[in-house]
Amino acid sequence: MASEIDDLIEKLKATTVNPTKIPDNATTVLSEIAAAKDPKLFDKYELSDELLTLIQCDNVTVCKEACKCIAELTKSEEQRKKFTKPEVIKAFIDYLRNINNDSDNMELTIQNCRALGNILYLNDDAREIILDLKGDMVLIKLLDITNLNDKANALQFIKVRGGLLSNYLLGGETLAKRAMDLDIMTKISKIITIGVENVEENEDLLLNTLPIMSILTENVADLNFEANVNLQLARVLAASTNPDLAEMCLELLHYQAENDDVKVLLAKDGLCETIYQLLEKYKTLARTSEARALMKLACELIVLVLTGDESMNYLYTTSLLKNMEDWLDSDDVDLLTTGVLALGNFARTDSHCIHMVENKTMNKLLKVLAKNNGVRDDVRLQHALLSTLRNLVIPKANKSAVIQAGLVETILPMLEIHQPPVVFKLLGTLRMTVDGQEKLALELLKNSTLIDQLVHWSKSSDYAGVTGESYRLMAWLIKHGYLSKIAYALPRKGDAPAEQLADKIPSMDYDRSSLDKFISHEGSVEAMINMLTSQHLVMQNEALIALCILCVVYLSSSSSATEVSATQLQDAFIKYDVGKKLAELINKSSDTMTKEIVENLQNFINLLRTSEKLVSHLEAHNINELLKTIPILTEYCTI
Repeated sequence: MASEIDDLIEKLKATTVNPTKIPDNATTVLSEIAAAKDPKLFDKYELSDELLTLIQCDNVTVCKEACKCIAELTKSEEQRKKFTKPEVIKAFIDYLRNINNDSDNMELTIQNCRALGNILYLNDDAREIILDLKGDMVLIKLLDITNLNDKANALQFIKVRGGLLSNYLLGGETLAKRAMDLDIMTKISKIITIGVENVEENEDLLLNTLPIMSILTENVADLNFEANVNLQLARVLAASTNPDLAEMCLELLHYQAENDDVKVLLAKDGLCETIYQLLEKYKTLARTSEARALMKLACELIVLVLTGDESMNYLYTTSLLKNMEDWLDSDDVDLLTTGVLALGNFARTDSHCIHMVENKTMNKLLKVLAKNNGVRDDVRLQHALLSTLRNLVIPKANKSAVIQAGLVETILPMLEIHQPPVVFKLLGTLRMTVDGQEKLALELLKNSTLIDQLVHWSKSSDYAGVTGESYRLMAWLIKHGYLSKIAYALPRKGDAPAEQLADKIPSMDYDRSSLDKFISHEGSVEAMINMLTSQHLVMQNEALIALCILCVVYLSSSSSATEVSATQLQDAFIKYDVGKKLAELINKSSDTMTKEIVENLQNFINLLRTSEKLVSHLEAHNINELLKTIPILTEYCTI
């Protein structure tokens, strides 16, 4: 085999001995080299000078075969390096500069594009030469060729043109930005306009042009297409039956729909309804992994468009709302999940939430959750359901209706699930539900399974969001279960110190059993103490409120709590070093504390001082002196 290759090379070199007279056998030699099964067979040979001579000769047939030969040889990385020369690349650029729609040598043009495209593959050196020669102007001008008279070769030209431009533009941001400056998007837009007139007939034109747009979006930050281009892409998507073309359109529209203005544009153009109709039409065909991935991509685009406020409000008035409600009855988990996520996005205003509870959409969601609230059910669907229900329960007008419909009973079994995203949404949903719902808060404080799990998650979660929500839900249960009962006992600015006030507070009789059950759980009081040093001010404040309530219920003179409970709480405060945590809180957050946090901090410390044990504990941590370092208190003193 080696001797045969050597013979071919010798014959090739012989053809260029006299560049003004190329022998008749040149095309045969070139064809034999191009037909070799493995281009690496030629890696040790330097052929660029001979082939450069042949691609510049006057014989069109020889030029074409020489270009084809280079195209085949440069499939090898070694030969790409050998042909990466300014004079070689300039020869191709000079030829391409002069072609037009009426070119009689389309086959030669195709082989030129192939050869140059293969040289450019993963080749930054070749791209630099193109840039130095201003050859990118020539490459981009190829997109102007739209009326191809040579129908037999039109498809091949479209493919190699797309490959050539893609291999060049994959060189990165600089090349992509320069292409934008050379108005490449205007040229692409014209091609898409042609393509959308008859998508089926122009399928190949679109398939070989849209990848160039994808490369541009990946390399040019915040690239926004003209509105017309996005609308044309949506129309190509609606008309195409080719999954590859549909995928390209969806991916480009995904990228563009990150912009809220594009969301509105696509919403008003009916894209989401179009996708719904397409999915309804083809959902039974989504049996392969590729088809399923395409289906998910389409579903995700609906949800993405709905994340914009204006687009969401517009689509709430269209048929899409009912379409998404209909998908709640779907047996397809992707369509079902999309319907839930879409409704969750619609539920971003109080009016929509109230309407969705009144029209029983909420009941449908609860039925779906009741069927999917186990440890083996789809996590993405569970997350979507909890997110949507959390939104629906936020308006005060909805809370009692959602509770009565069985929300809490449906989600409590999900405490067995330990997937962090699901747990995070589960706890957030419960927290929103107990807001202002005293009866429910008291019930949940008694729920041993819930409190044990909250204590566990507050200590051991690797997911910060779950830790935070565990703390917050415990604090909210205490606040919404008992604040209304003991608010009278919390000193406000201008009141006498708690030690003097306590004897004057009339005793109120209320049921402490829920809170008794809560503090009896190992780690529950510790969690509230640890919450004092949370990163977020709002959580620090919530911890202070919960701890103040515990103090009023169990430590104040007016309290009718049992001595056992009072002792239990005092011992817990000392055991879990509340003084140390207060010192950390003041040192960490004194500069950023709001007036409300400072007042709650003072209240808590004053309430702790009603216990002799705790007075000594606070003194050991120098709390009195630390209070004087809080800037907002200094300001009060100097006013």
